[in-house]
Amino acid sequence: MHRVVVLALDGVYPFELGVPQRVFGSAEGRYEVLTCSVDGGPVRSDADFAITVEHGPDLLRTADTVVIPPYDMSLLVAELPQPVTDALALIRPGTRIVSICTGAFALAAAGMLDGRPATTHWRLTDLFRRLFPAVRLDPDVLFVDDGDVLTSAGAASGVDVCLHVVRNDHGSEVANQVARTCVVPAWREGGQAQYIERPVPDPAESSTAATRTWALANLQLPLSLADLAEHARMSGRTFARRFRDEVGVSPGRWLTQQRVARARHLLESSDLPIDEIAAQVGFATAASLRQHLNAAIGVAPLAYRRTFRAGV
Repeated sequence: MHRVVVLALDGVYPFELGVPQRVFGSAEGRYEVLTCSVDGGPVRSDADFAITVEHGPDLLRTADTVVIPPYDMSLLVAELPQPVTDALALIRPGTRIVSICTGAFALAAAGMLDGRPATTHWRLTDLFRRLFPAVRLDPDVLFVDDGDVLTSAGAASGVDVCLHVVRNDHGSEVANQVARTCVVPAWREGGQAQYIERPVPDPAESSTAATRTWALANLQLPLSLADLAEHARMSGRTFARRFRDEVGVSPGRWLTQQRVARARHLLESSDLPIDEIAAQVGFATAASLRQHLNAAIGVAPLAYRRTFRAGV
């Protein structure tokens, strides 16, 4: 069983501390989730209570994945306390490491992000850049997947990055089941904007939500911006602006994300030929599906199917 070890640091945020157990623990026994501290003792949280954990730092030696939740912003400095440095040094080379929000500061202070792409909460990007100029910070995205190191932004993006890990490990069907259990959106791409100026439209304005629902039911159609705007009864310019305000990405990029997500589900759950899957999700040709899937996750459709459907 894949072991996920969550390292609770001083001033840990309780909500994010519980995210790994909630997400990985909902994957029907595929993960074991354990929590440790740097000394095996209770950990102060950023709320009005402390948290007792069952394990000390030696547990990190046994981890397949380590998750570092956010911690007290007053402790975000360029040099870690020695006990934290010693604990992080116990992580085996090649172990997958995931940070949520300010957890990226601990990884950066330990030198684990030097020269690598990463993200953190948008409010803290200026501080992060000052403290860690060697990190290639992307302040706009929900999470960054750099192979064995993944970093994410604020609270909800911790759910997104953990679901992303489940999806990469076991496919979209399992990740979707986990999302349904947790009652959270099954798919928010890492490159989606973490800060959306107006996620809730003004009451006097029309939302694009109904049109997004309609588009998801009609992905097989060659939907254009004009089609979407017509359905929403808006001009193309108004619709595109309002869509980005509400979703954080352009209508075209959102459609591509949804088509790739649907294609991944069909590759895992059906024996449909690649041409048929491409048609059902709205890509004009199998070649177009291959191009978009490769751009999104770096593999071809048949290779993806072989990974998640034994015997195909």
